[in-house]
Amino acid sequence: MPEVIVVGGGPTGLMLAAELRLHDVHVVVLERLTEPTRQSRGQGLHVRSVEIMDQRGLLDRFRTVGEEFQVGGLFGGITKPWPDLLDTAHPYGLAVPQPVTERLLNEHAVEAGVEIRRGQDVVGIGQDEDGVTVDLADGTRLRARYVVGCDGARSTVRKQVGIGFPGEPARVETLLGEMRLTAEQDEIDAVTAEVGRTQLRFGAAPLGDGVYRVVVPAEGVSEERTAEPTLADFQQRLRALGGTDFGAHSPRWLSRFGDATRQAERYRVGRVLLAGDAAHVHPPTGGQGLNLGVQDAFNLGWKLAAAVRGWAPEGLLDSYHDERHPVGARVLDNTRAQMTLLGAEPGAVALRGLFRELMDFEEVNRYVTGMVTAVDVRYDFGEGHELLGRRLRDVRVGREHLYGLMHGGRGLLLDRTGRLSVAGWADRVDHVVDTGRTSGGDGADGVGGSGESMGSGGTSGVGGVVGRGDSGDTLGALGALGAGEESDVPAVLLRPDGHVAWVGADQRDLMGPLSRWFGAATH
Repeated sequence: MPEVIVVGGGPTGLMLAAELRLHDVHVVVLERLTEPTRQSRGQGLHVRSVEIMDQRGLLDRFRTVGEEFQVGGLFGGITKPWPDLLDTAHPYGLAVPQPVTERLLNEHAVEAGVEIRRGQDVVGIGQDEDGVTVDLADGTRLRARYVVGCDGARSTVRKQVGIGFPGEPARVETLLGEMRLTAEQDEIDAVTAEVGRTQLRFGAAPLGDGVYRVVVPAEGVSEERTAEPTLADFQQRLRALGGTDFGAHSPRWLSRFGDATRQAERYRVGRVLLAGDAAHVHPPTGGQGLNLGVQDAFNLGWKLAAAVRGWAPEGLLDSYHDERHPVGARVLDNTRAQMTLLGAEPGAVALRGLFRELMDFEEVNRYVTGMVTAVDVRYDFGEGHELLGRRLRDVRVGREHLYGLMHGGRGLLLDRTGRLSVAGWADRVDHVVDTGRTSGGDGADGVGGSGESMGSGGTSGVGGVVGRGDSGDTLGALGALGAGEESDVPAVLLRPDGHVAWVGADQRDLMGPLSRWFGAATH
C-alpha cells in the first residue's frame, strides 16, 4: 500500500512526489492523461522557482533547456528593467515551456523512485481515521495514509471531500494556442503594435520554423468551458481585431482560459490536502500559476513526509495551510489588479499609464518584481529577527554554496559560533560550521584545513558537523538579507524549504525552534 497518493501528474504533483521520496515515502502519482500534455500554458520559472530547483540539484537541467530572462515588473502588461538589490543570488527567470518542465520533473521523480501511473481517472475519495480510499474509473480501488489533490482547477479530490471553492467566475476569456502563420514578420509586428495600443491580450510570438504562440481575446465567455476552441475561432477573432488572420493554419494545440479567480477555503481536510490549481485558480497574468504550485509542493513535501514518518510535531501539517493560503490569496489579488490594468476602457488605459510611471521608481519596481517572482514571501513565525520566516538566498558557505548543501531536503543549522549542536535531531537536521577561519587539527569546526565536506563518521553533511576551512567568504553576508544592511548573524536554522526558523547564538534558545519544526529529540 502506498503511503501517499498524489492525484495529478503536472508540475505540482511531480515536484511533491519527488520531495516525499527524499524522505523514503512510498508515493504513487495517478494521472488521468495517458500521455504528457503538449499544451504550454506555463512559459517559465520565476526567481523563487529557479532557487528551488537549485536547492534540489536540478538547476543545471533547466538551464540546459531554458533561456535566462531579466524583466522587471511583468505586471499588467508593464515591463521594466530588472531592479537593483533584489534579494536573490539568482537574478533571472528561465523561459522553459511547460511540457519541458513536466518532462524534467517527471525524470527527477522517476529517478527518486516515484511510481507514476497514467490513464488513471479518479472518481471517488473517502477517508477515515486510518487512511484514504481512492476509487478509479476502471473500478479498482487504492488505499493510502494520505492523498494530495494536484488535479487542477476542476479538482475531483477537492469536490469529493467537500472543500468550498469561492471566488469570481470568468468575465472574459482569451484564446491561446500554437499554430503556423504564413504572414511576414513585419506584418505581424505592425498589426500587433497597432492592436496593442488598446488591447494587450493580442499577439503572436515566434517559436521557430513558422510556428507562433498566438493569443487573442475570445468573443465572449464560453458556456462549455471544457470544449476546446477551433482554428476557425482563432481566425475569426484575429480578423475582427487585427483585420487579418495572418494565414493561420496547422494548429499544434488550441485552448482557452478565463479570468476566474477562486481559492479553496481549506488546503487540508483530515488526511486529504490540496496543492496547485486544485487549491487556487487565477488569470495567468504575470506567469505565476505554475510557479505557485511548485512552491506549494516545496512547502508541503517535507511536512507531509514528517507526518508519514511519525516525527511531525503538533500543528506542522496544518502549517501548510496557514503559510500557503495567504500566499495564494495575495497572488489572486495581484492578478485581479493586473486584469484591471489590462482593460481596454479609458479608465484602465489611464490607470495603466499611471502605474507605468510609478514603476519607474526603483523601490516600486523592486517591490512589484519581488511580489511576482515570490522572493518577498515571508511566513509568519511570530516576533523575531528580520530574517525569520523569509527564505534564504544562496550564499557562500566556505568553499561551497548554501543551496548545494540542501539537496537532501533536510533541515540545516548554519553555525558561525562553532558552539551549537543539533544532537537529538541529527537524523533530521544537518549542522554546518563556518567560523570564517582556517582550521587546524583541533579547530572549532572539528575538521582539518582541507575544506572537505564531512559529517560524523565520514558521512558528508548528514547528522554531523560540516567543516569549512580556508575560505574568507563566510556567513556574514546573511546579515544583508531582507534589510539591505550588514549585521552579525551568528547562526541560522533553516527548514528543508530554505525558510529561516531561528536566528541566534544560544543553544538553549535553539532548542525550542528545533522542537517546533523537527519534533521531539531522539536519544
